[in-house]
Amino acid sequence: MPPTPPTSGPLRPAAVVNEEIRALVTRAGGWLYGETRQRYEVLRDEWTAAVAAERDGLVEAA
Repeated sequence: MPPTPPTSGPLRPAAVVNEEIRALVTRAGGWLYGETRQRYEVLRDEWTAAVAAERDGLVEAA
């Protein structure tokens, strides 16, 4: 089962999470292993939830 995004607190805008994903991948040189991979998966799930929330009008886009 993939990691799930944090459930407490407000969702961050998808654009903010996307920038964090880009920075993570850049720092990793495009290779995601171990803890870096796990962090990416958490961010990916958070981004997916944020996109859905923005689409449904539950959170404002950045």
